[in-house]
Amino acid sequence: MAERPIRLYGIRLSHPVLAVRGMLDRKQLPYRYVELLGGLHPPSLLALGFRRVTVPAMKLPDGRRVQGSLGIAQALEHIRPAPSLYPAEAAARQAAQDAERWGEATLQPVPRRLIRWGLSHRAQQRRWFADVATPFPAPAVTAVTLAPLAPVFAHQVGAGNEQVRRDLAELPGLLDEVDRLIQRGVLGAEELGAADFQIGTSVRMLLAMQDVGQLVQGRPAESLALRTQPDYPDIPAALPPEWLPAPVSAAAA
Repeated sequence: MAERPIRLYGIRLSHPVLAVRGMLDRKQLPYRYVELLGGLHPPSLLALGFRRVTVPAMKLPDGRRVQGSLGIAQALEHIRPAPSLYPAEAAARQAAQDAERWGEATLQPVPRRLIRWGLSHRAQQRRWFADVATPFPAPAVTAVTLAPLAPVFAHQVGAGNEQVRRDLAELPGLLDEVDRLIQRGVLGAEELGAADFQIGTSVRMLLAMQDVGQLVQGRPAESLALRTQPDYPDIPAALPPEWLPAPVSAAAA
């Protein structure tokens, strides 16, 4: 009997889902991608037997279920050790794993909170989301139906005014850290690894934001983001301009 394929469940434009898809391609592992409806995916995941309501969610050939980009990277490494998502040399491997964990725990939540704040406060962004991330016709109508749901999803990730303002204030420092990791050779090698996909896709989502993207442009982090995910639709500006820190010039970066 043929082995069942890996099944990856995700929602359109999710940066952790894009990270996992990059890892699967790097591993050259065949898989079936099942796209769930953004915003309404939690009950679908529970019905599919997953314990949590977050994507990426993966069902392995042996029936095991794994969720989260960090756990999935480790599962893929176990399934197919080569090509590895991590350097072979011990110190370099440790540095890459440290960067991967930092990317998942510290950087990855930032674009998630920023986009959900925008969806809960701006009809324009809800219309954009309805147009590019749902299969429904009439984006303007769908955007109206999303209005009462968006604040709920923002609350789930702590995307309140105070937290989002803190995220924006800290964002230049986070991007500085990405640039340092690139300059040290931890990120951006010829062959991309788990840390590159973990961090690069988060930066790619930030780059796509028409307000926040200016903080990424001209940095080494921008090049990494485009390598990990060349195509990503522009996200309409949603954040109050007075909340945005001044961009760092390429020379200063």
